[in-house]
Amino acid sequence: MTNFPLNLSGSLFQQALIERDYSPHFFAYYYKQWNNYSMSYHQHNSTEIMYLISGSCVVDVRSKTCEEERFRLKRGELIILDANVPHRLIVEDGTPCRMLNVEFGFMEYTGVAPSIGKLARKEAALAEWLQMPFSSLVMPDSEEIYHVLKGLVLELDQSGGKGGSMVDLLFCELLLRVSSLRQDQLHANQQPSQLYVRRSIEFLHQNYDQSIQVKDIAAAVNLHPGYLHRIFKSHTGRTLSDYLNMLRMEKAKMLLGQSDIPIAEIADYVGISSRQYFHLLFKKYTDNTPVEYRNSIERHSWSYEEMDAQ
Repeated sequence: MTNFPLNLSGSLFQQALIERDYSPHFFAYYYKQWNNYSMSYHQHNSTEIMYLISGSCVVDVRSKTCEEERFRLKRGELIILDANVPHRLIVEDGTPCRMLNVEFGFMEYTGVAPSIGKLARKEAALAEWLQMPFSSLVMPDSEEIYHVLKGLVLELDQSGGKGGSMVDLLFCELLLRVSSLRQDQLHANQQPSQLYVRRSIEFLHQNYDQSIQVKDIAAAVNLHPGYLHRIFKSHTGRTLSDYLNMLRMEKAKMLLGQSDIPIAEIADYVGISSRQYFHLLFKKYTDNTPVEYRNSIERHSWSYEEMDAQ
């Protein structure tokens, strides 16, 4: 075990976290409902994450420059507070909220899961995030962080706060997901349309074998279908439908050339319910029918076999 001193601050923004090896140490955690509650300003030598599961609340923060900021959080948002930043929670009467919360600092590396430094040295998004100090940071979540944070709090509760392998692994996943979300957030602030187009393309690659309509893609990236259609065409030169069809035909070519799947079944594999429509699309995008394409691949294969035999 690496014997580093335990006087490291609870802040995420310390070069030692990247250069050396530390594990998380949890000071508090809860899964709780609040109603008509006002907390006094306080601070602690640990990083804190509050996640709003439902309802709304107010978090007042005094930054390190003594400026006061007020954040009104709603369902699906989280706030991260750096160590030693004064803050308070206010939950107004009649608008209760449910919240997940963890407070953590750092301790000598236990060797159970990858250290924070090792993760940062492998993952550029995490390393970048750990070198961008803030007093407080509010982010929206698509529920990826919620599930990890909930699992972390439940594991801490079951272990009596003592942690363990699962706790350390969930904390690693939490850091990776938060840093990835922050990177997406920064990119969205700079080039929002490109981010939506990239997410749409990722969705198409993951779901091309399903029945997909433009409204489904728009819902997945939280945009109006008409607006998504315009920015997608502007950035790629293709409509969403054209890109999806092109992707499906590329997958069909791969299946025709590298598998023995019957041609009659290829349409189902690429998300097209009509075999006649599949044949028409394949001819449009490749200038060949599926039968002609597979035969041409087989002819090339025979030619290479004959050359090898000679």
